Amino acid sequence: MHDDRKLVEDRLDRVLRERIRPAVHGIRVPLEVEVWHAPGEPVPVTEGLAAPYEPARVGDIWGRPWGTSWFRLTGAVPKEWASRQVEAVVDLGFGSETPGFSAEGLVYRPDGTAVKGLHPRSASVRIAASAAGGEPVTLYVEAAANPLIEGPVTWLGDTETAPPEPLYRLRRADLAVFDPDVWELAQDLDVLGQLMRELPLDTPRRWDVLRAIERALDALDLDDVPGSAAAAREYLAPALAAPATASAHRVAAVGHAHIDSAWLWPLRETVRKVARTCSNVAALMDDHPEFVFAMSQAQQLAWIKEHRPEVFARVKEKVAAGQFVPVGGMWVESDTNMPGGEALARQFTHGKRFFLDEFGIETEEVWLPDSFGYSAALPQLVKLSGSKWFLTQKISWNQTNPFPHHTFWWEGLDGSRVFTHFPPVDTYNSELSGQEMAHLVRNFRDKGSANRSMVPFGYGDGGGGPTREMLARARRLRDLEGSPRVDIEKPAQFFAKAQAEYPNAPVWVGELYLELHRGTYTSQAKTKQGNRRSESLLREAELWAATAAVRTGFTYPYEMLDRIWKTVLLHQFHDILPGSSIAWVHREARRTYARVAEELEAVIDAAQRALAGEAGPGAGGTVVFNAAPHERGGIPAMGGTPAAGRPAGEAVSAAERPDGGFVLDNGLLRVTVDRRGLVTSVYDVAAGREAVAPGGAANLLQVHPDLPNHWDAWDVDSFYRNAVTDLTDADEVLLTHKDDSALAAVRVVRSFGSSRVEQSLELRAGAKRLDIDTEVDWHEREKLLKAAFPVDVHADRSAAETQFGHVFRPTHTNTSWDAAKFEICAHRFLHVGEPDWGAAVVNDSTYGHDVTRTVREDGGTTTTVRLSLLRAPRYPDPDTDQGVHRFRYAFVAGADIAEAVREGYRINLPERSVPGDAVVAPLVTVDRDSVVVESVKLADDRSGAVVVRLYEALGRRADVRVTAGFPLASAVSVDLLERPPAESPAPYEVSGDHTVTLSLRPFQIVTLRLAPAVR
Repeated sequence: MHDDRKLVEDRLDRVLRERIRPAVHGIRVPLEVEVWHAPGEPVPVTEGLAAPYEPARVGDIWGRPWGTSWFRLTGAVPKEWASRQVEAVVDLGFGSETPGFSAEGLVYRPDGTAVKGLHPRSASVRIAASAAGGEPVTLYVEAAANPLIEGPVTWLGDTETAPPEPLYRLRRADLAVFDPDVWELAQDLDVLGQLMRELPLDTPRRWDVLRAIERALDALDLDDVPGSAAAAREYLAPALAAPATASAHRVAAVGHAHIDSAWLWPLRETVRKVARTCSNVAALMDDHPEFVFAMSQAQQLAWIKEHRPEVFARVKEKVAAGQFVPVGGMWVESDTNMPGGEALARQFTHGKRFFLDEFGIETEEVWLPDSFGYSAALPQLVKLSGSKWFLTQKISWNQTNPFPHHTFWWEGLDGSRVFTHFPPVDTYNSELSGQEMAHLVRNFRDKGSANRSMVPFGYGDGGGGPTREMLARARRLRDLEGSPRVDIEKPAQFFAKAQAEYPNAPVWVGELYLELHRGTYTSQAKTKQGNRRSESLLREAELWAATAAVRTGFTYPYEMLDRIWKTVLLHQFHDILPGSSIAWVHREARRTYARVAEELEAVIDAAQRALAGEAGPGAGGTVVFNAAPHERGGIPAMGGTPAAGRPAGEAVSAAERPDGGFVLDNGLLRVTVDRRGLVTSVYDVAAGREAVAPGGAANLLQVHPDLPNHWDAWDVDSFYRNAVTDLTDADEVLLTHKDDSALAAVRVVRSFGSSRVEQSLELRAGAKRLDIDTEVDWHEREKLLKAAFPVDVHADRSAAETQFGHVFRPTHTNTSWDAAKFEICAHRFLHVGEPDWGAAVVNDSTYGHDVTRTVREDGGTTTTVRLSLLRAPRYPDPDTDQGVHRFRYAFVAGADIAEAVREGYRINLPERSVPGDAVVAPLVTVDRDSVVVESVKLADDRSGAVVVRLYEALGRRADVRVTAGFPLASAVSVDLLERPPAESPAPYEVSGDHTVTLSLRPFQIVTLRLAPAVR
């Protein structure tokens, strides 16, 4: 029987491949071909249609890397094809059989109307459902010569390095008769053949299907497939009519096309990928009213609204019909590890508002199938955005521990819960294949309690989404014995049914840590630095512009801030901010961040000058501004003070050590730097305690080899730790600023490999932190640079800042789950400590960290915190991080988490000084240090109301008084879109001093809308 089965399977494969599928378009005539090669970047459609075309033919090469060629295809339907369905079949010479990863095309009619995209699995374009015969045909194809970006090293990822030779060869351009009987036979055999392979060998159903296939193949005349297809199908009909069992798993199939907003292509190409895909699915919806397609990422729809309004009009038509379903509620499918709290909130603000404004739809599903781990802050933000469900698939990629659930409640930092689903099919690009259906049933981890899962199906990344073949599979799998029941549904329908079926689903508490792709916390350091700097500048621009608008009538730049926020949010996409895109993407990102900084600096400067009041001639006054949410050196939080009135801290002394090196002392910390430039002591004077572990050195730079097994820019594999080089040799150790009572600094220069690092170790008056200003000229390859701080504490966990709070992670490796977290993400601080004393490392642009513990010979414990400063992967950008980098980090001794929070904000929001003599009172103040004001802005509705977002930062309950620095008419709680939630309590009671009192639970986020009293 085994041999019999294998013979049938092999026979089926060959007959499908060599006889049946070619016969779908077996009758054909060639089209005439002309071509125009666009000389530079893509051109508007009108220009492409009007271009000077030249004769060409099938077999011609075309397409320099990233270039565009326009093909004009002309012909006439033969008269003898009257009443037949006629299609054009075009093969651009695709370099990969995986749609979306090589050449792509978009077909237009002569009037410029987009018809559909072309890719390896969808190369046909309908000309007529029932041809008249003799009608002329003219089609235009905008063909994109996107290169296939393959590792380990390729220079194709940027126009500045890609070779000019053409990549592709036109293989086919025909008019053909589409034979529906042959096509349907191919679908019947496809579904039954895949089902047969997945059924257990000992089940009668498998052998029934095998015999049906065998009889159908016997009935097929291989010399006349079209003439015998209907007869062959009759032998398959009983097998296809056998219904599924009552207990069969229920699959909600949702059409989808996951499109990375940038990855192995630049942003501009994604605009075209989206246009191709939306054209495809709209055309498919015309023929299949049951077809439902879900699309996330408001940015992508905004692009086609701007660049391809006729495609956007088709989308709106299908949204209104209920077939095209916006999901996700975010501006892009963002990374969620590294965006700051306010930025992650704005992802929802701008994404959901776009869907509401354009389509009148309140999205309820957060759709993030492919991001590299999920922050514990997300459940609260999901709820505050007005959404209630969460979907991802990426956790199935875990390297070590399979995630225990597919449907569950996810609980975040503050206790908020969101109903969550991981599709057990383990892909967000399903083809609805038999193998996938069998896998999801076997894989589903909630059997016995739940019986539903979702399958997003369709080719992504420019592959055009679902195909008619996938819809044919869905029809046949709707009620088929041996298969789960497949129904095409909207995501909301699935979630409502799944939640009703499984209301007491298990609970997962905390972050969804992806045990893979840990290198994304570090790759492309300048992109990450641009993001952090942009977030800080946006905070300042909104804060000072709002303060100046209320105080002085300054014109608040609504449009500019809206545009810049959307730009920053776009660059938080999960292959841009994580550093896993081609060189072109990151080259453009650096330029974009520079423009963003220039614009925001101008807003900040203008607003601060309006607030400071110009000092009179010769007065020489200066106002110092503090954008941080805590008081700093006599300056109030989010206010300004004349520099002359600020208190001075104890002077900093610097002394040379007899054996070389220096001792810096500001009365709070005494820092010893030895002759090698290593920090061997950081002594907390008040606590009488040494921070640096015995025999250790803080700010020890270490270099590891870094060649992960698979995904270069994405991964750091644990074995990197097996080899390390400590950078202890110094070219120069020099005391600087020795005569400055406010600052003492030691300059340290080291050379290593092909690189050079220069650091300034700085101790300031009144500071309990050692600042380290670092400039690295980095020219290593496949290396990882870390900075180590061995701390003399016994800590079994670390606290890492995340959005609107912090997460604790183990420093030990008791379980495989603990051991898998050998590289972790932190925002502005990472803290370790004992109950009465601790230390923190704070930074201005670093996200990757690791924390380890060792027991010393003296019996004490060293807890080592390390920052991951730079990497040098070769794929997909061969020159990742090569060049000069500058960043700041600091070691804070004797710090609890509250001090870590404060110092983290301070290093990211340095003081600013402008001419003037005014005292600038804050627009809003809070009386509890544990409550942090994250943003202050004017309301988006331009009513003049002030919107304040704050949160409890220490994981404690807090009663806090929030005082407006202006006459306050009312204060209400609003959601992220600045709307009163449905369950919103009554407005807060406003006291006579313009104060409201809030009671916050641990890590709770509150957004207040403060309406000024009419003057």
